[in-house]
Amino acid sequence: MCGILAVLGCSDESQAKRGSRFLLVSTRTLKHRGPDWSGLHQYGDCYLTHQRLAIVDPASGDQPLYNEDKSIVVTVNGEIYNHEELRKRFPHHKFRTGSDCEVIAHLYEEHGEGFVDMLDGIFSFVLLDTRDNSFIAARDAIGVTPLYIGWGLDGSVWISSEMKGLNDDCEHFEVFPPGHLYSSKEGSYKRWYNPPWYSEAIPSVPYDPLVLREAFEKAVIKRLMTDVPFGVLLSGGLDSSLVAAVTSRHLAGTKAAEQWGTQLHSFCVGLEGSPDLKAAKEVADYLGTVHHEFHFTVQDGIDAIEDVIYHIETYDVTTIRASTPMFLMSRKIKALGVKMVISGEGSDELFGGYLYFHKAPNKEEFHGETCRKVKALHQYDCLRANKATSAWGLESRVPFLDKAFIGVAMSIDPEWKMIKPDLGRIEKWVLRKAFDDEENPYLPKHILYRQKEQFSDGVGYSWIDGLKSHAAEHVSGKMMQNAKHIYPHNTPTTKEAYYYRMIFERFFPQNSARLTIPGGPSVACSTAKAIEWDAQWSKNLDPSGRAALGVHVSAYDPAAVPSSLTTGTSSAMLVNKKQRVMEAKAPELTISS
Repeated sequence: MCGILAVLGCSDESQAKRGSRFLLVSTRTLKHRGPDWSGLHQYGDCYLTHQRLAIVDPASGDQPLYNEDKSIVVTVNGEIYNHEELRKRFPHHKFRTGSDCEVIAHLYEEHGEGFVDMLDGIFSFVLLDTRDNSFIAARDAIGVTPLYIGWGLDGSVWISSEMKGLNDDCEHFEVFPPGHLYSSKEGSYKRWYNPPWYSEAIPSVPYDPLVLREAFEKAVIKRLMTDVPFGVLLSGGLDSSLVAAVTSRHLAGTKAAEQWGTQLHSFCVGLEGSPDLKAAKEVADYLGTVHHEFHFTVQDGIDAIEDVIYHIETYDVTTIRASTPMFLMSRKIKALGVKMVISGEGSDELFGGYLYFHKAPNKEEFHGETCRKVKALHQYDCLRANKATSAWGLESRVPFLDKAFIGVAMSIDPEWKMIKPDLGRIEKWVLRKAFDDEENPYLPKHILYRQKEQFSDGVGYSWIDGLKSHAAEHVSGKMMQNAKHIYPHNTPTTKEAYYYRMIFERFFPQNSARLTIPGGPSVACSTAKAIEWDAQWSKNLDPSGRAALGVHVSAYDPAAVPSSLTTGTSSAMLVNKKQRVMEAKAPELTISS
């Protein structure tokens, strides 16, 4: 991932005088995202800057990028997977570099603002048309790449990959909505991504496992477009294991394999003895990857919390819990010389993989919740996956959030996705069954049907309990009593949440900053709406998967929950349960290869 910062229309004379020097200082706050190159283009009162992490065409793909006469200027954070196909449509155009992002300037030249839906990839960009001094900005369909927009009192518009790039000169800033385009001519957004599922209408396409499998394999293959060393993040859960299995199967014969070899590298992080480490090692041995296992302690994680909050730019409890191990792992991966990893985010949202989906009362509620979860991904898992890796100049790619694959997954009749233990259908059954190939297995059966573990749980249960205990040492009961007065917006309801909020406000004190973070009650990562599915959940509003009482095989003891959540001083007791759901035999469904 790269970092972009644009300031457009600096009408205030004193601000304009600061010019390029001022912008170069501001863009240094994004240097971690793109340590390979710093670029700046000025035209009148408009400035476009770029911090490059070179993945494709590292020798000549420096930004900003231009059309032939440089009347169109673009700064891009992203990867355009169909850029070679798009280039072929313009034989009369002269391309200056091999960068996948250069095609954006030429597409605009041919199609104006209407070209964005032609892009297959992840992206955030700002494009300046010097012919009429107008600009557009756009963000990818789901918001895999981060983007913020702000406005200055002088009439300037600021656009940045991260909040920290937005200077105090912004009177107001906000999250740039995914799937939208902003036009300076209209001064407003318009949605360019309009899939059928966005309206939450119930789809009726029958489940076809081969269609689902082939769509995912295509999504993975696209993401092997790289000119630098890469690997996969492997937790041993279903999603990351499928990413690793499909990547291993299709790596041979690719350009990436010619450059870096056919043996895939895999990476895992966890506390000593954690569930993820054991499962990941088993998958790595099965696939024959070069496996790298990183350990951390609870204290290591606690020591990194402030850096994590600064880089992830959130005070959301779930995101911080999961971002910390990923942040620590990314530093180790980058130190090995790796610059890109493929990761498994997005599957739980598409297929209802979170354990609370066991309580969905009907297919309408199930589908509505998946739609809400996918729409909110940019505020949670996409934020974590992008910023935890980008903090160390590492790029993450997420094939489950491929635009075409989302279209296939969200068109399936949700009756097929619903969790039905009596029929042997555990969470994400449609995905598991699509890759349950008896003749040429992708994964061992017990991995393919392993119960869902949230990343913050799977790295080791004592991680979350240690965070709660640490927060309790810094947040008193009196502080909690006054929380609604200190933080009236998204008031923290636990000591852990209060602790994160204090750190966040120290780095980002602006009201605009705190408004970028979502709030509301949640259990096991649910939306507020889904809490209505079980009356007991309102008594245990913890985002851990263990809060799905009666579902997770190591669920919280309900009797211990109120004490741990209100005082933060004692770890929740665990109830060991027989793995009745996880080991259920899946019903027969024939798949021919």
